[in-house]
Amino acid sequence: MSEVRGHQVADDVFVFTGTAVNWVLIREGSELTLVDAGWRGDTEQVERSIRSLGRDPQDLRAVVLTHAHADHTGALNHLHDSYGVPLYMDSAEVPNAVGTVDESGGPLDIAKILYRPRVALWAAQIVGVGALRHVTVPDAQPFPQDDGQDDRPDDGALDLPGRPVPVATPGHTSGHTSYLLPSAGVLISGDALVTAHPTLPDVVAPRLLPGFFSNDQDSAVRALSTLRTVDADTLVPGHGPTWDGPISRAADEALEAAEHVSEEERP
Repeated sequence: MSEVRGHQVADDVFVFTGTAVNWVLIREGSELTLVDAGWRGDTEQVERSIRSLGRDPQDLRAVVLTHAHADHTGALNHLHDSYGVPLYMDSAEVPNAVGTVDESGGPLDIAKILYRPRVALWAAQIVGVGALRHVTVPDAQPFPQDDGQDDRPDDGALDLPGRPVPVATPGHTSGHTSYLLPSAGVLISGDALVTAHPTLPDVVAPRLLPGFFSNDQDSAVRALSTLRTVDADTLVPGHGPTWDGPISRAADEALEAAEHVSEEERP
């Protein structure tokens, strides 16, 4: 059994890494909020990450999702069906989660770049944890009060441990959401902003994922302008290591990189 890989990035904020993907646990007293849930094959690791904090899955108040791609939804159904954990996301992401729309990148896009050794190794790994299965989340729900009559507090925070504030960052998917933890100075960016990925050049730096992963890459680029306004100094991406520094600078670096994507890096 492999050791769970995780570390603390701020008071009561912990990031864990599964199969080249991250999830985050936010602790408040005896309760937890989980942000994202790895691949289906990472489900045991997700549970073990919870227990590594001295908590049980029953201590999860909710899972909040950045977006409904298979590498972020893997443990959701297990957590809901086994422990009754609510599964929340932006209302625009619910159709993607329940399967009435499909905004995932396809295997053919990956096949075009399998000649790169790091990509080939990654592709073999993700097949083993469920990449070829289409995961749906029948019990996906919009954020509480996310019905056009939003009555959350003025700061927009969810009434969950850590009081995460949803930040709309559509593009990668229609309802992609990042989460700001104001008191911790942390932004959890999902795939709106990453620091590394096997399909990117082997450099750790803030950047966008390749366009073939996105439903609308132009919108993904525009979402970086939203992130430029976020007041935080720790970036926890969906893929790659944590990055320290103003989020505005991280967004600027990603914008500059997006403007200079070489032909070799394109799908």
